[in-house]
Amino acid sequence: MTFYSPKSPQHRLPNATAFLRSNVLLLLLLAAFGLQAQTVDVGGAAMYPAKDIVSNAVNSPDHKTLVAAVKAGGLVQTLQGEGPFTVFAPVDDAFENLPEGTVETLLKPENKDALVGVLTYHVVPGKMDFDAIAKAIRKGGGKATFKTVAGGKLTATMNGAHNIRLTDAKGRHAHISTYDVYQSNGVIHVLDAVLLPG
Repeated sequence: MTFYSPKSPQHRLPNATAFLRSNVLLLLLLAAFGLQAQTVDVGGAAMYPAKDIVSNAVNSPDHKTLVAAVKAGGLVQTLQGEGPFTVFAPVDDAFENLPEGTVETLLKPENKDALVGVLTYHVVPGKMDFDAIAKAIRKGGGKATFKTVAGGKLTATMNGAHNIRLTDAKGRHAHISTYDVYQSNGVIHVLDAVLLPG
């Protein structure tokens, strides 16, 4: 009769192999659920974290005006670049709430510089998700100021436990309605209003 000691290789190998297999399976499941959790719906369209900002935005039915403006402003290549960028993306309704004729005027070729100024005022260098913005607000004693790609400043404050309000140079406000739409080259936050540089 042969007895196997717990220390013998014959006894340990099957257990070690089973342990390894079960843990590899667990890691694969966690990775799959992690990717699934990061996919956010915007306007009923899935935003995939493996895609860049423009590739996701073109699929959002709530951001047709913004996408048209990005194309007219010649910013597609920039926002498909390495980044990272934080984009505060106003929905179509937000553009419709601007004074009549504002969007049409900005989309005219002769007003391209002004259009680019408005669009890049909604972009902050770096990847600032909700936690990063909230942390900056706490560190700033209740408010945080971010320099935009346009060169202007946006002020962020908390408006409730999980609600961030942005204020532009002229005191106009916008609230983030959807947070942390992660992209391969940054993060998008959906806004309910358009912010304008001073």
